Amino acid sequence: MDQPQTPESQPTKLRYLTIGSCIVFIIITLPLLFYIVDIFPEGQVWETNYFTYNSRYFQSVSVFVWVLVGKLIPLILLIIWYFTCKNWWYRALLVPIAVYAYQLISVMFEDSQFIDNQQVYYLVPLVFIILCSLYTIRTRIFDKINNINLSELIDLDKKRKGWKRFL
Repeated sequence: MDQPQTPESQPTKLRYLTIGSCIVFIIITLPLLFYIVDIFPEGQVWETNYFTYNSRYFQSVSVFVWVLVGKLIPLILLIIWYFTCKNWWYRALLVPIAVYAYQLISVMFEDSQFIDNQQVYYLVPLVFIILCSLYTIRTRIFDKINNINLSELIDLDKKRKGWKRFL
């Protein structure tokens, strides 16, 4: 038998359905953004009523938009995955998100000669912090699953005969 629905659960379900539908719509339509390149001109200058864009680094405006969209689509999909993932390792998604975000910023500023070829040096601290936090979380999950207390294991190792040789 169905349980009677409370008035509070109906808006919550409607909200989840609305958010889920929006996410699915974005995921389905996002690859179609690759075809937006066709509406941009093949030349290096793009003039509109509001602004003029001159592509100094890329061969044409359409190539610039193609590269920009090629970085933007995976970034958006990774961000959606990050916020909807319920696994313990979801923080690992921050590494490719940071890489794509940095590459997107680099693409946007390449025409202004702002590009920095040393991007790995900016990402190493972030990767290190994320890996440390993931290892800590994994260790805690392993301990809870197996009912192991790491401090007890360290005490047992210290009491063993072999431990005294290393002190």
